[in-house]
Amino acid sequence: MASNRHLGRIVSLQTLYELNFRIEVSEADLDQDEIIARNIGRYSEIVGDKEFIEALVKGVIEKETNLDAFLQPLAPDWPLDQIARIDRTILRMGLWEMQNTTQVPVKVVINEAVELAKAFGSDNSSKFVNGVLGTSARKLGLVEDVEEPAKSPVKKVDAKKPVKKPAKKKVAESEDNEPAESETEAKS
Repeated sequence: MASNRHLGRIVSLQTLYELNFRIEVSEADLDQDEIIARNIGRYSEIVGDKEFIEALVKGVIEKETNLDAFLQPLAPDWPLDQIARIDRTILRMGLWEMQNTTQVPVKVVINEAVELAKAFGSDNSSKFVNGVLGTSARKLGLVEDVEEPAKSPVKKVDAKKPVKKPAKKKVAESEDNEPAESETEAKS
């Protein structure tokens, strides 16, 4: 069974996804608190940290513009309005957690976001989310840049020169494919 925080993130994702969709279709009578309460209520017997869910959902909603402004330069080839709604929501949640909580290590936040992307996103969502949130963590100074391991020196090969292969010693064959006798063997 999923941990309490993991389940809390799933409920938060569902809630934010629903709110985002209903806002995009310009729903007139949108009550955010009612939607949050309903979604938490569905899991009330197994979710213990309801305050975490409320803080995450309300925090992402309140800081959505700032989160998007931070995320956009990190994926310049993907305008946020062209990123799948589920991926965009996961990125916002992960970034909000990195910026606003110190209770959870940044690697856990990224891993949780990747797991959400694997469960609810498309085939490449997890890689995309991992890359963008990893870059976010570095930009926020939450993790150190990881240097590539030193590579062993590679001998350069001149493409213009053909590579010489060692010559194989040829044995003359007779007509019946038997090795021919050498001249010294024939004389004896």
